[in-house]
Amino acid sequence: MLHKLLSVSLAIVALQGSAKASTWELDAAHSSIGFSVRHMAISNVRGAFTGASGTLQMDEKAPARSTVEVDVEVKSIDTRNDKRDDHLRSPDFFDAAQFPKMHFKSTKVEKAGKAYRLHGELTMHGVTKPVVLAVETTGKSTKDPFGMTRMGFTATGKLNRKDFNLNWNKAIEAGGLMVGDEITLNIDAEFVHKQSVEAVGKNAEPPAGSPAPKKDK
Repeated sequence: MLHKLLSVSLAIVALQGSAKASTWELDAAHSSIGFSVRHMAISNVRGAFTGASGTLQMDEKAPARSTVEVDVEVKSIDTRNDKRDDHLRSPDFFDAAQFPKMHFKSTKVEKAGKAYRLHGELTMHGVTKPVVLAVETTGKSTKDPFGMTRMGFTATGKLNRKDFNLNWNKAIEAGGLMVGDEITLNIDAEFVHKQSVEAVGKNAEPPAGSPAPKKDK
C-alpha cells in the first residue's frame, strides 16, 4: 500500500511540474545558428544555417525542467561564398542530399551561475553525439508591437567535426591542413510564445518573418 501511495504521489508531482511548462516556437527569421572554423591555421571562416525550426518547452519557475528540440536544414548553409557553400553541401562534407537535416534534442539543463549548461544529443551527417552548450537569456520575455510574446537566448559551444565523420581536408604547402577540426558554435535564438501567436492570428496577420499561426484542422 505504501508503495502504491508513493507511486501515485510521484505521478501527481510529475504532472504538476509538466503543467507549468509553456510552449515556444523558434522564429528562424530572427535567429542565427552560426559557426566558425580555422582556415589554413591563419584565420577563421564564419557561416550560419538560415533554415531551422524548433520548439522550447519552458518552465520559468524551474528552468532545469525545460526542454528544447531543433531541426536545421543543411542546405541552408551560408558562408557568403557560393562555391564554398556548394562544396560544403556536397558528399565531401555535409552531404545535404543524403542527410538533409541536423537534429538537436536536449537531455539535461544545469544551472551555471547566472547562465545554464544545456546538454543534448546532436545528430549530424548520420551520427549522433552528445554536445554541451553554454546558454544565457538575453532578458525577460517581452511583447512585440503586434502582441506576440518573445524571448531570446544566446548559446555557445564547441565540437569536433571528425566526430561526425566530416573528414575532408587538404594539406597546404606551408604545412598543416586547409580546414581545422574544431568548430565553434555561436547561436542567437529567438522564440515566440505559441499561445500569443495563435491569439494574434485570430485578429490580425503577424509581421513578416514571424511564425504563421497554425490553423485548426
